[in-house]
Amino acid sequence: MFKDNRFISYNAAGFRKDLIAGITVGIVAIPLGMAFAIASGVKPEYGLYTTIIAGFLVALFGGSRFQIAGPTGAFIPILLAIVLQYGYEDLLIAGMMAGVFLLLMSFLGVSQLIHFVPRSVTIGFTTGIAVIIFTGQLGNFQGLTGLSNHEFFHENMAGLINQIHTINGYSIVTALIGLTVILLLPKIAPRIPLLLVALLIPTIVSFLFYPGKVETIGSAFGGIPRTLPSFHLPHITLSKLVTLWQPALIIAALGAIESLLSAVVADGMKNGEKHNSKKELFGQGIANLITPLFGGIPATGAIARTATNIRSGAVSPVSGMVQSAFVLGFLVVFAPYASFIPLAAMAPILMYVAWNMSARHAFVHILSLRSSDSIVLLTTFLLTVFINLTVAVQIGILLAALSFLKKMSGKLAIVPQKLSDVEKHKFGDGEKTVLKFALDGPLFFGTAKRFEEQYPKMLLEKESVLILDLEHLAMIDATGEAALFAMLDEAERKGIEIKIKRLPKEKTALFKRSGLYNRIGKENFFM
Repeated sequence: MFKDNRFISYNAAGFRKDLIAGITVGIVAIPLGMAFAIASGVKPEYGLYTTIIAGFLVALFGGSRFQIAGPTGAFIPILLAIVLQYGYEDLLIAGMMAGVFLLLMSFLGVSQLIHFVPRSVTIGFTTGIAVIIFTGQLGNFQGLTGLSNHEFFHENMAGLINQIHTINGYSIVTALIGLTVILLLPKIAPRIPLLLVALLIPTIVSFLFYPGKVETIGSAFGGIPRTLPSFHLPHITLSKLVTLWQPALIIAALGAIESLLSAVVADGMKNGEKHNSKKELFGQGIANLITPLFGGIPATGAIARTATNIRSGAVSPVSGMVQSAFVLGFLVVFAPYASFIPLAAMAPILMYVAWNMSARHAFVHILSLRSSDSIVLLTTFLLTVFINLTVAVQIGILLAALSFLKKMSGKLAIVPQKLSDVEKHKFGDGEKTVLKFALDGPLFFGTAKRFEEQYPKMLLEKESVLILDLEHLAMIDATGEAALFAMLDEAERKGIEIKIKRLPKEKTALFKRSGLYNRIGKENFFM
């Protein structure tokens, strides 16, 4: 179905480079996979399963040579909301439905429509997601007990305040050690895998100096099994499909945006590379359809891990497959030791991820414009934080569309024109008054009312001739056609002849399909 040129001229030297890159990315992916799963309200091993299965399938079936897929921070709020409202089983169903939506996007070739999501909307919800992730780790950072996840931001903040008396000094020390590593290690040893070291050092310190004083993966989740994930088909019903289609569609749209953006970043880092967007969405669809069958959560292309893959020397999708194999090896061999990882050590890692994904500079820039984009940005951001991502994206796109229509409504200009000598002689006939106007811009539902208010002024002279120059008519829709028909009716009642000048060929075909061409008459069109 899709031609794959990603493995052409592959050789042993390329495999050695992919092997090193895949292991490097795998080291980065292990702590992130567990952390994103925990933040999404599920067990840490499900994040590893997602990294293994989705990472392999996207590498095999995707459209980018370097894409690394897995659980990402962008999904955390919506996945957590689904888990809280419907449960883990329904999260798997939503993930599978998202996979189907992604496959439909691929087959229908709608990947280009992703680019029509306004930047003010994407920056708004991305910054909102970052705030949710960052604040969501304050409890683990302080070691608070008795906390429970809630659907709404204000409820979670109230819970933090109510449980502040349970603060754990050992947890704060553990988190500060990890945060110090994150801040200092890139300056001291930039080549060392930052997030893995930021996880290992506080884990070792807590195990050696104050064992049992902080909550760990083992105490919170019972440890991570070292077995492979087993196949499990969720119980799918029609009522669940009806309930979950909306969040599933948001997962698919968000996954498509992030995966295609990641592929574009990869193309930019490797000059001359060009990903296949249809094939990329196909690979993402396959991955999200199959991964939930083995307990995994929704996945998409991860920009940071993809960039790490390229910087580590990857030359083909084999590096993504190696990454999956490496994480699988970690699961089988080292899973029992993951039980000692403190949740406080996970907190600064997720805070670091949130800080990097916050798009804070772009947020401040768009806000400073004090335009309709600023309103869309702020509305999307606030709805993401205080309501949910689904509502935020819908309202954000709706506001952006209304803003666009408002701007476009003023783009139709009705301009009086001077008659040429030929036009005076040809249509005036010595007796009739000839008027000429040009329509410049779009005639559609956003501008039709303006046109209907203006055309009576063009039809004041009875028993006259009106020339409409449509060379710069940008577009016309059904509402615009109806407005023109109404104008023709009015002109007919007043005995005014309508002449159409310089109508573009593509608009001529549209006029013929709509019946406008026959209504005006072939003899009344001229160049």
